[in-house]
Amino acid sequence: MPPLRIAVLVKGYPRLSETFIAQELLGLEARGLDLAIWSLRHPHDGAVHPMHRKIRAPVSYLPEYLYQAPWRVLRGAVSALRRPGLWTFLALARRDLARDFTANRGRRLGQALVLARELPAQTDHIHVHYLHTPASVARYAAALTGRRWSASAHAKDIWTTPDWELADKLDDPRLAFAVTCTAAGAARLREVAAAPDRVSLVYHGLDLSRFPAAPETRPSRDGSDPADPLRVVAVGRAVAKKGFDDLLDALAALPPDLHWRLAHVGGGEELAALRAKAAALGLSQKVVFLGAKPQPDVVALLREADLFVLPAKRAPSGDRDGLPNVIMEAASQGLCVVATDFAGIPEFLRDGIEGRLVPPGDWGALSNAINLLARDPAERARLAAAALARLRAEFGAESGFDTIARLLEGAARR
Repeated sequence: MPPLRIAVLVKGYPRLSETFIAQELLGLEARGLDLAIWSLRHPHDGAVHPMHRKIRAPVSYLPEYLYQAPWRVLRGAVSALRRPGLWTFLALARRDLARDFTANRGRRLGQALVLARELPAQTDHIHVHYLHTPASVARYAAALTGRRWSASAHAKDIWTTPDWELADKLDDPRLAFAVTCTAAGAARLREVAAAPDRVSLVYHGLDLSRFPAAPETRPSRDGSDPADPLRVVAVGRAVAKKGFDDLLDALAALPPDLHWRLAHVGGGEELAALRAKAAALGLSQKVVFLGAKPQPDVVALLREADLFVLPAKRAPSGDRDGLPNVIMEAASQGLCVVATDFAGIPEFLRDGIEGRLVPPGDWGALSNAINLLARDPAERARLAAAALARLRAEFGAESGFDTIARLLEGAARR
């Protein structure tokens, strides 16, 4: 049988913070699917991961703002007039605009017109990452073109999208399936879906073939030597849900006889505020903000570090993490992890078994956990070994690739 041709719609491509999408694209291509990437935004990171260069799928960019490509939008609108799905599309547009009459909604409708016109006729199926704005574009385009669509939900899209919009998308008759990457996320989606069995839990896992083996040994730093301080690493976008403000408070509260250094990797809108807070707390000589980095640089830092910290929490907007891939990346390098007992994190790390978990937003408990582990290299090694063993046994990416490929093949063949 000829390979299935799947249009994969994403919010932005390529993005350094979305390694889970890139590794899935590679996994699906390895399973014989013919992919084409459609992105709502152009890249802004200025660098790419090596695996982005291995992805064969062509990339097309929809107009990020409609005024930048008026002729593409106009041609999409004229083309829509001849489509049998026009009335379905108009009904969806009217209902959504009645509840969300915003420029963002209008932009998604315009992008859908462009996508519907420019999708090659031989495209068998539309699959989208994220259930918020990207899924709106996918749903409208599927209605116009008579195709089925499917969705992978992750984190922000699950927790900040209104219930009515999640329910509408999950109950859409053209939706073939939805998957999400944490049990907490799956429970949330099943609560609002009329047919909960359309939602499947598929962990991203980690493609261990892309990572070097964990170092056989690590230095036994315990923070007692000012010439060789404990090396702490934090990786993630500088946004509220990552909790890096709590991390700075926790580090500032550490005893003065504990010597440490923190390296943070990631961009984000709160980076300047974190730098200012570090200065205000007197930590400027101990904390370095490296900005966004490609994966090889991140792995190199993980291999040289003594402790990885990610104090995720609920943001004021309601946004929250899923199961951050970087926690599994740290585990793949035999690095001990301190994180919060929140979102999808405890689905991989169990407190005292594979890592140390503290309550979200509790920087005092976080400081205590860092202090205790900093002084106990043997305990760090024990927890790290257990996390690596669980990663290998239960959180490899291959089974997830198989499941997604099977679901896409079933949807497209129908």
